[in-house]
Amino acid sequence: MRITGGSNTGSDQRQRRLILALMSLLALSSIPLLFAIPRPAGRRAAVNKAQISTGLEPREQAENKISVTTHVVSLDVVVTDKDGNYLTSLKKENFRITEDGVPQKITSFSATDSPITAVLLVEYSQVGGGAFLYNATSWAEVFLRQLEPEDWVALVTFSMRPKVEVDFTHRWAEVKAALAGMVQPSFREANLFDGIIDTVERLHKVQGKKSILLFASGLDTFSTANLDDVIASLRQSDAVVYSVGVGEQLFLSLETANGLSGSGRLTYLQARNQLARFSEITGGQAWFPRFEGEIPSIMSDIAGRLRNQYSLTYTPANAKLDGKYHKIKVELVAPDGGPLTVLDQNKKPRKFYVYTRQGYQAAKAD
Repeated sequence: MRITGGSNTGSDQRQRRLILALMSLLALSSIPLLFAIPRPAGRRAAVNKAQISTGLEPREQAENKISVTTHVVSLDVVVTDKDGNYLTSLKKENFRITEDGVPQKITSFSATDSPITAVLLVEYSQVGGGAFLYNATSWAEVFLRQLEPEDWVALVTFSMRPKVEVDFTHRWAEVKAALAGMVQPSFREANLFDGIIDTVERLHKVQGKKSILLFASGLDTFSTANLDDVIASLRQSDAVVYSVGVGEQLFLSLETANGLSGSGRLTYLQARNQLARFSEITGGQAWFPRFEGEIPSIMSDIAGRLRNQYSLTYTPANAKLDGKYHKIKVELVAPDGGPLTVLDQNKKPRKFYVYTRQGYQAAKAD
């Protein structure tokens, strides 16, 4: 099923799905307890490091990235005003980078419009009684409409374990068909943490700009990894995570119908905050749509962010491979070094926002 113009039949089907999902979630009283179950302290013992795509091998290798050998830090930066319009005419001298409060010298700069390389990471689980799955597959299909012929996209699902459904391809029909076939999940588990870590590990070998579009509820039922493992993995990766919460409608319906409180509300808030956190630390953004009508603009916004990025690189003034996390801050400045002022058509200052990753985990010298 896909998003339609909103016929009565589609509305009735939607209501039936929500009712079934409500009944399913009310029965999932164990979810808050699952969050509290002790998990292994370290990373997973076995991680499949196979490259997610063989089709990307002929692409030109990226010149700059966070690297153990060259210790060059590469940042993808998006700048928007308060209305979501992109600031696309900025120059190298308009950016100032600090690492742990110390100014850094920008060694390369470009305003890029390179092809998108994105993984659609989709929750494929019985959790949510079908409502989460319907949202995830329908909304992911809407994103496919934003792609251009040179873009690359792959489809990965997670339930009990992550699975590559479609490797990187230009053939959107393959991905669309795979999404359409996701109607009967086999497992109740939604092992979000394992799914993210596995995907990040696979993306280590994919060159160039890359992103993860995460369509998930934010719930994690029984991963072998924990939240700290996910954050550590994302800090060591140069992939950007854009999260789309597929459970907002259902959680709000539960809150309205039953006064969702206590452990149920805590579970909802934790799930939401986790998705937001994954995006925040990687320089992406998270959305939690309540209505179907929001989806086209959200998918358009994600594609726009992927296409309107500035690429900046620098070699850290502190070249030590100390294994520590280093905080990064990117600011916009005027040519004289003062704060940058951007005016709108009425000559009034425009407030703007800078999106990039918050830092990186340095390698540790042997």
